[in-house]
Amino acid sequence: MRRLIFLAAATLFAQQDQFIIRTETRLVIVDLTARDKSGRPITNLTKDDVAVYEDGVKQDISVFELQKLEGEPLAPISFASKPGTLEERTAPAKTAPAKPVVAAPATGTIKYQDRRLLCLFFDMTTMQPPEQLRAQEAAIKFLSTQMTQSDLVEIMTYTTAIKIVQEWTDDRDTLISALQKLTLGEGSDLADLAATSADEGDDSGSFTADETEFNIFNTDRKLAAIEDAAKKLSLFPEKKALIYFNSGINKTGVENQSQLKATTNAAARANVSIYPVDARGLVALPPGGDATQASSRGTGNFTGTNQASVRSNFNDSQETLETLAADTGGRAMLDTNDLTMGIRQAQGDMNSYYIIGYYSHNPIEDGKYRRIDVKLVSKSISARLDFRKGYFAAKTWKKFNASDKEQQLQEALTLGDPVNDLPLALEVDYFRVARERCVVPLSVKIPGSAVGLTRRGENQTADFDFIGQVRDATGKLVSGVRDNITVKLSGDTASKVGQRYLQYDAVLPPLAPGTYSLRFLARENTSGKMGTFETKFIIPDLGSGSKMRLSSVVWSNQREPLASAVGSADANKKLIAANPLVQDNAKLIPSITRVFRKDQTLYVYFEVYDPASDDRKALSLEAQVNLFQGARKVYSSPATRVTKLGTARPGVAPFSFQIPLAKLPPGQYISQVNVIDENGRKFAFPRNEIVLLAPDNSPAAGPAQK
Repeated sequence: MRRLIFLAAATLFAQQDQFIIRTETRLVIVDLTARDKSGRPITNLTKDDVAVYEDGVKQDISVFELQKLEGEPLAPISFASKPGTLEERTAPAKTAPAKPVVAAPATGTIKYQDRRLLCLFFDMTTMQPPEQLRAQEAAIKFLSTQMTQSDLVEIMTYTTAIKIVQEWTDDRDTLISALQKLTLGEGSDLADLAATSADEGDDSGSFTADETEFNIFNTDRKLAAIEDAAKKLSLFPEKKALIYFNSGINKTGVENQSQLKATTNAAARANVSIYPVDARGLVALPPGGDATQASSRGTGNFTGTNQASVRSNFNDSQETLETLAADTGGRAMLDTNDLTMGIRQAQGDMNSYYIIGYYSHNPIEDGKYRRIDVKLVSKSISARLDFRKGYFAAKTWKKFNASDKEQQLQEALTLGDPVNDLPLALEVDYFRVARERCVVPLSVKIPGSAVGLTRRGENQTADFDFIGQVRDATGKLVSGVRDNITVKLSGDTASKVGQRYLQYDAVLPPLAPGTYSLRFLARENTSGKMGTFETKFIIPDLGSGSKMRLSSVVWSNQREPLASAVGSADANKKLIAANPLVQDNAKLIPSITRVFRKDQTLYVYFEVYDPASDDRKALSLEAQVNLFQGARKVYSSPATRVTKLGTARPGVAPFSFQIPLAKLPPGQYISQVNVIDENGRKFAFPRNEIVLLAPDNSPAAGPAQK
């Protein structure tokens, strides 16, 4: 086990009219575990026995402390669960909240000498009420029978925000009382929605606790909550274990690998090991689903594809947990009904260790990775050393000049520590423009609340840099985009920017069929906030094959005139003409988050390529949009028939739908497009999940165009 964090040292200011001394240093904390040949901890090392190097430069050790952790459990105490039904047992107590017993330490000090810090973190948004109850009882059982004299425990919950229910304390009665007062069932409605799946081939659709349009389909918010919890724990230089009670983290339609990296890097910097505990326990998945699910249609139950999809989705929900544990030095507890094993595992992993602190000789805050090495000075001492091998330096925007800012943007594409201060959602679509080439429109959404504005005359402005790189399956750079856009907002629009969003779009040069990875960065240049988005996408071969050749299906709630953009990088007519979403000087704006409101119109657009024709060279294509809630069809659009190809590009049959949403009830829907080529006897049924909300009086601020 090895960890490190950085803590800012104090800045000294003299009285007014006197000279001012400013010192800016970074204390780097390294946890060192030394074991002999038998694996037993060595506890007699001194400061002079070890040497610390950063990027090959020897550092002066300022802090050297032994944390000696005992493993003797405390005497068991009895506890009683709440009697009665599940509703009675999950009802919150009405007593006043407990007060912390152990005060938080000052930043940078080693307050909890010889204590093991265990944070119990309950993610209510992923667990059903029975699972929340199981996690609560497991935590109470651990505190009652397995807690040791070295343990300090903190309790956090996550519903719509992180809440510290009980700060660090070793008082078991206080901790058990705090656990018994948890409002079980809170946030479980979000877990219900997260558990649904559009169909056996669709992995989109889980909700998060923040029910805004930007976050409603974004699993990144759950990962960001873990990152926030790790940052709260960074005040303490000691090792910490975050025991994360959950029921899996489902993948969504808004994938972003950079947030997962940012979460694990934040945990490493904060000296936190994550121990995910799957509160579902050992699960048996009956073929065809259990009684909570509607009967499926088709032959999937007979061929086994439905069961394979259910098992795959379940495994996917545990995959992220494995990654969180492996990348932070923890261990995931999955498929076990003894949920206390996760806490006991954290106990066993956190044995006696040394806290080593040094002030780095490298003052440059460039965000680069710095390698750490710890060696024994005396060759007479034989020990196996375990420690963190490096860390990412801090980054300070205010100190950057123009070249530094440009260098930061370029390096951010390759650094292993993604920056996610600026939330992003991104969608990649594809449309065929030649036999083996597809044009790729990119759409990026940024919440207006995260944008910093600068007043210029009567208007307010915001300046953005956008940069993206596309690499093929071999890692070769094949395409990219780079823009600087200044957004100009009038006084009335600027005052409402917090309730709106900005959407940037660009068109990548045509790409051949294949698998690609995209890394995209956006930087707001007033505050220096940067957001990173990483995803993989596949461009199918739309020039051959026996199946129906279909483009991306674009779901939208806006058609905007090109002149209404609040900012643009250029007005290249060729680029505009290459975008299939631009027609009649208006652009269809993809709804990246698939969230709509009753006072809006749902626009659906897609293209069919090379449809079959009869002897008279007439086409016979028909398409329809259906909306389902569960197994019940709620809406069917009028069927649209296409009998001739479009004129924009050869071999293209475009389809466009406009669906008013006013008469549909709010809720979550499965949207399905039925496309039939009668002459070619081909069909396709692409699906997605959408959410319909009540009307909102805060329309979008409009797109920022390329």
